[in-house]
Amino acid sequence: MSEPDELVTGHHHSVVRPAARSVGRRIVRAVRWARVRERRRRSTRLGRVATVGVIAIATLMATIGAITSHGSDLRAGRNTDLVDLVRAQADTNKNLQTQLGALRKDVDALSRADAGNPQLAAQVEQASLDAGATAVSGPAVKVTLTDAPLSVQPVGVDEDLLVVHQQDIQLVVNLFWAAGAEAMTIQGQRVISTTGVKCVGNSVVLHGIPYAPPYEIVAIGDPGQLITALDTSDGVRIYKQYADRYQLGWKQADVGRVTMPAYTGSTTLSHAKPIP
Repeated sequence: MSEPDELVTGHHHSVVRPAARSVGRRIVRAVRWARVRERRRRSTRLGRVATVGVIAIATLMATIGAITSHGSDLRAGRNTDLVDLVRAQADTNKNLQTQLGALRKDVDALSRADAGNPQLAAQVEQASLDAGATAVSGPAVKVTLTDAPLSVQPVGVDEDLLVVHQQDIQLVVNLFWAAGAEAMTIQGQRVISTTGVKCVGNSVVLHGIPYAPPYEIVAIGDPGQLITALDTSDGVRIYKQYADRYQLGWKQADVGRVTMPAYTGSTTLSHAKPIP
């Protein structure tokens, strides 16, 4: 028998000494580590090149922006236009308020001058009431409309059917006027002949101010007539059916005597004009 570390050859097999095998493994590991280090060096070089490239591009963009703007804000024109627009609108509102105050003084002066004419005084008072220019007190009825809860999501039902729209508010307003309402407010704002109710997204805009539900409509007048107008309306009946099915809010109540403020906004009508 041979020694364990000898190399014996024969016709059918060979045996490699353990020392030779150990040296072979070291050589293989050394080659592998050399490959790994080479890949790491390549990755590091690529990362450095990419970083330098990004910095160069950013510097170029900043330089171009500075040259284009000549050291000024590129958006200055837009900002100036917006500021001018706000100032112009503020001046317009101020002028309208001044005109309104002057007109009211004229009305008061005419009323005092014609105090000896009861018929004319009554006409002026009625005109002021119709225009909403005077505060009004009296018995009132209130209707409150609300959207369905967010948790209500019936399958196959359009989401528009689950919210209050301008036509729903307008329905109540028209019924109150037809029933002899003397004065009215929506969300606490006095309603006049030029008041428009508009839907914008999920809110309702009244006199330029957006409101979210619940929407409160209060009318001064004969409570019996106002409530009868609501109870006998086909439109209200259909709305209540949706309210029962999809949990839309509807409440009506006799709220007793209330006082409504005079309308203080602008009465100037704005409209589109054709381009010449």
